[in-house]
Order: sequence, then structure tokens, then C-alpha cells
Amino acid sequence: MFPEYDVIVVGAGHAGCEAAAAAANLGSKVLLITMNMQTIAQMSCNPAMGGIAKGQIVREIDAMGGYSGIVTDQSMIQFRMLNRSKGPAMWSPRAQSDRMLFAGKWREMLEQTPNVDFYQDMVNGLLIKGGRVSGVISGLGHEIKSKAVVLTNGTFLNGVIHIGERQLGGGRMAEKAATGITEQLVSLGFESQRLKTGTPPRIDGRSLDYSKMEEQKGDEQITGFSFLNVPRIKPEQQRSCWMTYTNEQVHDILKTGFEKSPMFQGRIKGTGPRYCPSIEDKINRFAERDRHQLFVEPEGFSTVEIYVNGFSSSLPEQVQYQALKLVPGFENCKMFRPGYAIEYDFFPPTQLQFSLETKQVQNLFFAGQINGTTGYEEAACQGLMAGINAHQKVKELEPLVLKRSEAYIGVLIDDLINKGTDEPYRMFTSRAEFRTLLRQDNADVRLTPLSYKLGLASQERMDRVEGKITGVKKATDLLSMLSVEPGEINEFLGSVQSAPLVNKQKILQLLLRPNISLTDMQVSVARIKLALEEFDTETLEQVEIVTKYDTYIEKERELVAKMSTLEDLIIPDNFNYTKLVSLSNEARQKFTKIRPRTLGQASRISGVNPSDVQILMVFMGR
Repeated sequence: MFPEYDVIVVGAGHAGCEAAAAAANLGSKVLLITMNMQTIAQMSCNPAMGGIAKGQIVREIDAMGGYSGIVTDQSMIQFRMLNRSKGPAMWSPRAQSDRMLFAGKWREMLEQTPNVDFYQDMVNGLLIKGGRVSGVISGLGHEIKSKAVVLTNGTFLNGVIHIGERQLGGGRMAEKAATGITEQLVSLGFESQRLKTGTPPRIDGRSLDYSKMEEQKGDEQITGFSFLNVPRIKPEQQRSCWMTYTNEQVHDILKTGFEKSPMFQGRIKGTGPRYCPSIEDKINRFAERDRHQLFVEPEGFSTVEIYVNGFSSSLPEQVQYQALKLVPGFENCKMFRPGYAIEYDFFPPTQLQFSLETKQVQNLFFAGQINGTTGYEEAACQGLMAGINAHQKVKELEPLVLKRSEAYIGVLIDDLINKGTDEPYRMFTSRAEFRTLLRQDNADVRLTPLSYKLGLASQERMDRVEGKITGVKKATDLLSMLSVEPGEINEFLGSVQSAPLVNKQKILQLLLRPNISLTDMQVSVARIKLALEEFDTETLEQVEIVTKYDTYIEKERELVAKMSTLEDLIIPDNFNYTKLVSLSNEARQKFTKIRPRTLGQASRISGVNPSDVQILMVFMGR
């Protein structure tokens, strides 16, 4: 019934979809197995993509030739570039998505991707022979052979849903949990732990009074995520989100449910996400606060369903409902379904290599929440890398490993492998030490050439990147030669509280001043507008960023060069750390367990001191 595949991807969430697309587009024959063909690329929680640091990841996925950015652009109902008031290293795109359209577009793109087959069934076992995976065993008893397997099980591994005192087996509401895989992997020597996540109630938008909330409109200019020319909605077509707040009365009602809370009564053993706590956790941990922010987010163009961002809860349904009715604007709310918590198995990611292949079993790859991460974006980028490297492995090619200095994706995977996680891992800009280099606007310049060389990024992508680089250089050269006279620019400079010119000055030099932008100068000075009319907005934005932040960018490049010395020092695979008696016990144990590839990686392992790295360096030198 089934041919032998190059790669089998288990699970069709964000990680599984990207993994299947990447491996197939590189030329592997792929089977994507999911328990429900109707929930491919389901947005299980909030109907949004991007955000702080997450937006950078989506742009990196797109630059590499992944699908998340394209699908998001095609299904967005609102777009915002966050942190515009800060430097460009902090700018992060975020889109509110039409939940059903998002999943539909993903499935459509996968179905149009050659080399991808689909099958609906549970996978409850792996075929393993001689320490190497050779396929999967399905719930219906099929043994499906493959050369590599990518597990992207999300929250489904032995998933348990909690609503008050009620417990339901499931990986998502109304969907059964996946069993068998954890037990098999543990029997092979893998370490497994439990994590928890949650979701808020969904509300009938027709029952809300928006006049009591603050409106949040989208941007007047929609940049989007994809570097390709993808059709997007017009700014005036965007749907608004809204903002409201809890209050002390809401908190008092919620407290009445604490005695039945699965979290407070110890029924939930897994650790929840630190940066996205449940509403009951917020009012317990931050008792001094008399209100908490709630974002009221529409789930699409053609539905009245509303997502209450910030009100995640596992309290009894009646308590959730009574508390919500005391939130301004929610007095007459009707609930579609309650919020709930879900506990699931994950495998500490220190058990993986940088390619996301497991150390214990060859050709077996993990991606997404199975590695302890949270968020669609974090899952999708792991899926992309696991799909790429599964293909590389079966074709006997070198794995693709992104460095911390090359991508947020590299930061995420490096953090997981070296430090592990005991709580759901979420990406932030603060995790990246080279974030001036890793901006959302230059992800294509950083990553598309790498992906194109690999064979994933298309010729169209590469042509656009080369055109962008050429355009930026041409515009920069022009502005370095073009001068303005005091008489034609001083009125503009006065309007932005900048000192007037006494002599004529090059425009590129003027750009170094704070509060001066090319866009504003073009509006105010006709000659500048005429000189730059051949360049698009993206090119001019690049010129401005590189000019203003040139000193900072150069400093980070110098730091990368210094740190690359450690990254280039390879540690032999069979290195015996036990003979280094001068190492601390913790370092010896961590090195033996994680088996770092380089001194750079060794230096980033949690619990390892600089002196331990120096000892290792000296011994390797001998």
C-alpha cells in the first residue's frame, strides 16, 4: 500500500508543515502523517503570527524558502510593525490572521508541493533497527518504511486537558492524544518530561460592547512577512483588535475557583510558560496589581468568534464565565468554549545534535513542542531545519547548521541544545547577542544565499536579493555624492528640531542626525524626491538603517569575528572528559552528556565556567 519514503513527518502542525515542505522542495519523497486532515496547520491558540523576535523568525523562514511568511501574508486581517519607536534591531512584524484561511492556505500550498503525500492516522511507534530509524507503525497497524523520520507531535504526546476538576485525554479540545511513542523512546534511553500550556475562552463577538474598549488599528503601510511579491490586503481592509482590562471584581470571582484549580491543587505537574501565564497565575503571582490587560482579537473576516488574549485559564467553566462578565465590554458575553490547560510530554533538547537529529537514534529528528518550545514561530523554524537536515542526511550530504551570528533560528537551536529547558521556551530579542545584525529587514540578505546554494530558495528569491543589494549600493553611492543647500533644507530641519545648515552638505551625512529620515526629506525637498524616485521604499529603508547604525553593525561584526575563533576549534567526537581532573564536576558531567562540537558551544553550556573552557582549550592544544 505504501512505497518507501525518504522522509516521514509525523504531525501536521506548524513544525510538521514546514518540515514536509522543506524536505520535499529539496527533492525528498515525503509522507506527512496527521491524525486529522482537517486540522493541518491549525492555529491551536492565538490567531496571530510574529511579534517580538517571533516576527524576525518568520521572516527568516521566508528568506530560507519556507512557507509561513507567504501563508501569513495571504491570510492576515491586520498587520503591525511593533517597536517602531525603538531602533531597527527591535522592529518586529506581527499579523493577526484569519484562522480558517491560514490553515486552508497552508494545506493548499502543501497539496501543490510535488513529492508530498498525505495520510490520516495516528503514529504510535517507530521502526528502529541497529540504532537507526527505518519508518513508523500507524494506529491501523501499517508499517511504513522511510530513511528518516521527523517527529513534530506538538501537545499530543500523552496529552491531558484540564478544566477545573475535569480531566480529558487529548492533544487539543475534541482531538485525542497520541500514545505509544513516549514509552518506546523512554525504553530506548531517552529522557522524557512534562510541560503545560493553556488557551483562553472563545467568545461570540456579537455579544460584546466595543464602545467600552480601546481600539487597536493596523498600520497604514503593510510590510508583511514574505520577501516575495505576495498579494496582501489593503490597509483599509484591516480588522481592528481591541483592548480592555480586568479589575478587582474579576479577580475576586476568579479566586473563588482556586480550590478547584488543577494548577493550585497539584493535578498539573508540568511547568507552564513563564511569559504567557494563565489569568489565575497572574492574579496569584502579581497580587499587588488591580488589573491586567486583555486583547480582544477577531478570529477572521467571516466569523464572529473572538480570542481573549491574556485570559488563558484552566479554572471551572462557570468561574471563567462569571469573571468574564465583569470585564468592561463583556457584560453580556456569550461563550463559545471555555479556556483549558493541557499537559503533554516533551524530550529535553540536550538529547539532540545541532541538525535536530537525536543522538540516541540515527535519522530520527525532533521539531517543535516535543523539544520544549512554545509558539508557532519557534515550532515552524525547527520544522524547516529538521526537514532540511532529514533530506541532507538521507542524501548523505552535510547538515545545515545556522550560527548564532547568522539567524534567530541559530540562537534558538543553540539555546535548546546547550542549555536545555525546563519550561516552554520562547524567543525574545534579548536572547540574541548580535541582534543589530539579525534584523527582520535583512533576513533575505543573510539567509537566502545559503538556502539558494542548498537548493531550497528559488531563483526568484535569489534574483530579488541580488537586486536589493545592488539597489542599496546604488542609492548609497548617489546619496554620498548628492548635496543639499541650506536654503532648500533648513525649513525641514527646523520642523524636526535639528540644527540648520550653514554650508551645503551631503545627504548621507545628514542622515546620521537623529529624527532625520529619507522619507521625510523626500516629502520636503523636491530635488531629493526626484533623485530617489527609481528606488522603492524597502531599498531606501535599508540605506537609512545601514547608514545610521553603521558603527554598531561594524562593532558586532568584529565581535562575531573574535568569537568565531572558539567556534572553529572542533572537539573530537571521542574526547574523554573524565581524564580532565581539573574540570569542575558539573562541567565534566555536562560535557560528557551534551558532547559539544566546538569550544564555542562548550562555553555556552549552562553551568560551565570560563575557567572550564580555558582548561579544555589548553588540553586540546597539547
